[in-house]
Amino acid sequence: MAHVLDNPIYNALTTGNKHLAVEAGGAFYFKDDVAPFAGLKNNSAADFEALLKNAPDDRVFVIFTPEQLHVPDYFKVLRDFKMFQMVYEADTPPTEMESSITSLEDEHVEEMLALTRLTNPGPFLQRTIDFSNYTGVFTDGNLIAMAGHRMQPLPYVEISAVCTHPEHTGKGHAAKLLLEQARRIIAAGKTPFLHVLQENTGAIKVYERIGFKTRVPILGYVLSK
Repeated sequence: MAHVLDNPIYNALTTGNKHLAVEAGGAFYFKDDVAPFAGLKNNSAADFEALLKNAPDDRVFVIFTPEQLHVPDYFKVLRDFKMFQMVYEADTPPTEMESSITSLEDEHVEEMLALTRLTNPGPFLQRTIDFSNYTGVFTDGNLIAMAGHRMQPLPYVEISAVCTHPEHTGKGHAAKLLLEQARRIIAAGKTPFLHVLQENTGAIKVYERIGFKTRVPILGYVLSK
């Protein structure tokens, strides 16, 4: 039986994130101001046809898969990339949130957008905050690091948007935020996981140091009609 994390987007859209999902004839995708991800049950020709016929023509979609996809000619592959999927396997993280960490809310969205545009941790849109549980670190009133929840293929919850302003790296902000995210997920009875580009060796070392271990390599495809 396939593991739920082998198809994390589809399983998130049909379980923990279904309130943010749009159905497209059996395929699913997130609302356009939340995330560009699409989930296909089997990545079959029928699944791609459903997405083609039922999704807006102007959308760009991102699909994750542990195996190379055969993408039909009616979709254009704009980009493909290689990641590691990592799962948190360490002992339970701290039981309380550090005083230097702030929970991020709607009033922080513009600062979050600015930080993610600068650091490019992955797609972050106007309502990506709806994934919930975003936290950040401020210095002199400015947001300089952040992280949050993203896909929730239950019982797993993904940590994403982990980023630090270039002028504030090397100070342990990412590790603190990751542990806070793990604390919240474990407190809810779920298991933290994340995705990281294979070439991002610096981030991988941080993740391994605090307790994440690689589960499988994952491929990402960026598609348009």
